[in-house]
Amino acid sequence: MKEWLRSIPPVHELQNHRRFLTLLQDNKLDLEQLTKQLKEVVDNIREAILNDQWTGSIPGTNHFIEELFTILDAKVQKQYSYTLEKVINATGTILHTNLGRARLSENAINHVIDTARNYSNLEYKLTEGLRGSRHSHVEQLIKDITGAEAAMVVNNNASAVYLVLRALAVDKEVIVSRGQLVEIGGSFRISSIMEESGAQLVEIGTTNKTHLYDYEKAVSSETAIIMKVHTSNFKVIGFTKSVETDELVNLTKRLDGVIFYEDLGSGALYDFKKHGIGEEPVVKEVIEIGADVVTFSGDKLLGGPQAGIIAGKKEIIDRLKKHQLARVVRVDKMTLAALEGTLIDYARGENGLVNIPTVRDILVTSKELDVRSQSFVTNLLQNTGKYVTKITKGTSQVGGGTMPDVELPTIVVALKHRELTAEQLGRKLRIEVKPAIVGRIQKDEFIIDLRTVTAEEEEYLLQALIKFSEA
Repeated sequence: MKEWLRSIPPVHELQNHRRFLTLLQDNKLDLEQLTKQLKEVVDNIREAILNDQWTGSIPGTNHFIEELFTILDAKVQKQYSYTLEKVINATGTILHTNLGRARLSENAINHVIDTARNYSNLEYKLTEGLRGSRHSHVEQLIKDITGAEAAMVVNNNASAVYLVLRALAVDKEVIVSRGQLVEIGGSFRISSIMEESGAQLVEIGTTNKTHLYDYEKAVSSETAIIMKVHTSNFKVIGFTKSVETDELVNLTKRLDGVIFYEDLGSGALYDFKKHGIGEEPVVKEVIEIGADVVTFSGDKLLGGPQAGIIAGKKEIIDRLKKHQLARVVRVDKMTLAALEGTLIDYARGENGLVNIPTVRDILVTSKELDVRSQSFVTNLLQNTGKYVTKITKGTSQVGGGTMPDVELPTIVVALKHRELTAEQLGRKLRIEVKPAIVGRIQKDEFIIDLRTVTAEEEEYLLQALIKFSEA
């Protein structure tokens, strides 16, 4: 053991080795940084030898030196590689939370790139030459699209809910139906957010039934807000009763100083109902009914970046903008650019919606997917005989905690590799190709849903499958 330890060359000697110099040049590293990595590799080898765990070549040999630098090379590549990377989503789940939710439109992406690359008028009025507000860049668009008097943007919808409750109802009562005390991803609960905000939760009704008289009886001199939470991530069916938005608006109009606030969560700016898809309330409809303030997400059905959007009466939004928390939860220039790029397409009307991947992927028809799937399978079988293929009807999910009861009719390609299990094929596609490919596995078949795969990605997916035609 001592002889092995003595045989490990000193670091200064290893620094002069051709492989060290090549790593330094090829990776454009600082000498100090690469030396630090080299010392860590040598220390780890020493520790492994001392613990009788070293299984590599004998120290002092040429093989050992080459192995040491191979370890260093792998360490360098891992250290200086991005961990956030592109993934091809072949699952058919459009707003896949684990895969980054909404894909941005090209307009949004280009606007982000231009804004990030250059200085911008983020908080500057070009016409007056004076300091401006970052709220101004998307507020008019949100007002035009939703019909709200005013609007602002924060970093996500949980922040939007927190800001509204903290600014408008601290030490006051907020009335909420028990059936709407939802939990969103990561165990974040409306009731917990409310508790943190300093507002006092007043629960009414039962899990499945809440009536207008429950709200009426709960109102007191301490009531600040009647709150409705859209249960976008689950649906209760059967013996149920809830109070509609218009009834709650009419109730608050009869009350002095009580605000009606609706958290819409999913943020539908487009009416998917007219295509027979779901029952999501459109933000504009809720504003028109008379809600004082609404909040919703930017990266769900809206199809933009992660953001929380607050829209409603000007007097209320002005109070929120001036609150100290507004700075804590504000968004940066890239988020604003992505949101502005997305909202401009909405402002264009139906013609602009085709540019938004989320809307486009929800509305794509089974007929279109069938044509693409037939062509995909034909191309695959012309290049390899290693797969048994089947084109069949299936369902896609919207995902992202939205439209929980909606199943979008789709066409899927079901693959069986003649030598690999579906699990083995799925693993290879995830870790042996870049970008990684994620699909579904059902009954030992690898399922591909082209709904969430672009034409460019489709060709890459085809080539990856051909690559693994030989197990």
